[in-house]
Amino acid sequence: MNQLHRKMGTFSLTMVGLGSIIGSGWLFGAWRAAQIAGPAAFVSWIIGMIVISFIALSYSELGSMFPEAGGMVKYTQYSHGSFAGFLAAWANWIAIVSVIPVEAVASVQYMSSWPWEWARWTHGLVVNGSLTGGGLAIASGLLIIYFFINYWTVSLFSKANSFITVFKIIIPGLTIGTLLFAGFHASNFTSTGSIAPNGWASVLTAVATSGIIFAFNGFQSPINMAGEAKNPGRSIPIAVIGSILIATVIYVLLQIAFIGAVDPSMIVHGWQHLTFNSPFADLAISLGINWLVIILYSDAFISPSGTGITYTATTSRMIYGMEQSKYFPSVFGKLHPLYGVPRQAMFLNLGVSFLFLFLFRGWGVLAEIISVATLISYITGPVTVMTLRRTGADLYRPLRLKGLSFISPIGFVIASLVLYWAKWPLTGQVLFIIMIGLPIYFYYQAKQKWQGFRQNFFAGLWMVAYLLCMMIVSFLGSDKFGGLNVIPYGWDMALVTCMSLFFYSWAIKSGFKSEFLEQGKRVNDDLREKENQMESQLDKKSAV
Repeated sequence: MNQLHRKMGTFSLTMVGLGSIIGSGWLFGAWRAAQIAGPAAFVSWIIGMIVISFIALSYSELGSMFPEAGGMVKYTQYSHGSFAGFLAAWANWIAIVSVIPVEAVASVQYMSSWPWEWARWTHGLVVNGSLTGGGLAIASGLLIIYFFINYWTVSLFSKANSFITVFKIIIPGLTIGTLLFAGFHASNFTSTGSIAPNGWASVLTAVATSGIIFAFNGFQSPINMAGEAKNPGRSIPIAVIGSILIATVIYVLLQIAFIGAVDPSMIVHGWQHLTFNSPFADLAISLGINWLVIILYSDAFISPSGTGITYTATTSRMIYGMEQSKYFPSVFGKLHPLYGVPRQAMFLNLGVSFLFLFLFRGWGVLAEIISVATLISYITGPVTVMTLRRTGADLYRPLRLKGLSFISPIGFVIASLVLYWAKWPLTGQVLFIIMIGLPIYFYYQAKQKWQGFRQNFFAGLWMVAYLLCMMIVSFLGSDKFGGLNVIPYGWDMALVTCMSLFFYSWAIKSGFKSEFLEQGKRVNDDLREKENQMESQLDKKSAV
């Protein structure tokens, strides 16, 4: 049984994407973005959408070509071999698996500010933005719940997720409408003398570190679930782009409503001093909207839990995919004979989720790490899709994007800029986490007696050089982005742009017809055959 059961239609996959995007990001993202960028934070969400859209377009073509479980961790090895493939897969897995505990942390953080007398015990669950022992216990319980909802079957996950996602759209909509009409202070947008009181550089930093990239990261989920799609060629691009656009409208309106609902007295000393434990619930309490308070505290469990459930499903498919690429022991590639669920992979991810939960106990810290790790994995999408246009020209493409020769380099440059905007030392810390995975790669290469190592290594060398150069530029760059200011503001971004185009060109030229591409061709051939069968069935029905 080499494929997971295909049971999910376009609507279910779109709900998977939207359910992943609208998680704890909406509960905290508006507050964090406002802290960093002030009223101009809504611009950060629009920039974030543009960044993600360019990346997602590349991955949509790849996802429709290779509808397989955990596809996001396989594509780069098809175009550049095992070394670049491993780095991309490792970064992507780190970014996605750490989302599971951050959603549990979000629920507990909202819970810690319950205002009722009987719930005073919850106030000790979080201290100074970090979970205490009691908070860790409740968050651990949530991780186990996410695990068991996915333990038996894809069908149960799909039904639970679609129901939760519909609820997750309704609640932000209610919040937006209520805050806009109940306590909107238009003066908040200009009260500090500028719509961007901390400078426009802060608007860019907010894209990378406030949870915006983290929130939009959910576009990957339909791609990682492509192995279960009924009609991947049609469903994947619609689910990916559709979920991004719907989420953008919701997030921009939430940000505007949040900025307007803040009591003007709270921002007299600047937006950076705005402190909340439960941002939207605290605003509703200050406005005396008790019914909304109750709904928000309820949704603080439902929205993050929906995302946690989704990511528990998608990360198990990623481990399954990495095992298929010989990056993990074979035990993680086994599917349950009845339910088609990779249970051993789920157990591994549960253990790693506990590790992240206990090491990083605050939402903000985890969101920053996830965002930067995600950006590192994003840079490979534009490179891979364009390389395969050359090395896999004969592959069947249900979706062939026009203008990809412009979309891909722009996506690579934008992702590099956002990685730079994340600020030093965060950029260096996360790049170090990515490098930690290299011993695992070299171990499995040694087990395979270094077969084909030289070609694979040199095909992926551009990625190591790129990461090191980005680290150096971040360290020496503008003080607006945490650097030493050796490279002044403006020139730093020009340098990152030029450097990115150089590495993009190097990466495209490094691609080759790897041995892994044969695996991808088999998946692609199966897709072509399946769609041909569907077309012939439709022709027979129309003839009748």
